[in-house]
Amino acid sequence: MIKVSIKENEDINRALKRFKKKFEKAQVIKDYRNNAFYTKKSVQLREEKLRASYVQRLKSKEL
Repeated sequence: MIKVSIKENEDINRALKRFKKKFEKAQVIKDYRNNAFYTKKSVQLREEKLRASYVQRLKSKEL
């Protein structure tokens, strides 16, 4: 559960912005989409390996 306390004399838009940031960091939508349908363990591992190799390529280009 995400809670945002509103301080005195604080604009509601600023509080809403903080809520949106916390909501995004909690990855609620990402987890919901991942659990919407079943993916086999082998497919999940393959995707993780592809993602890791992509990140490695990006990091090696930076150096």
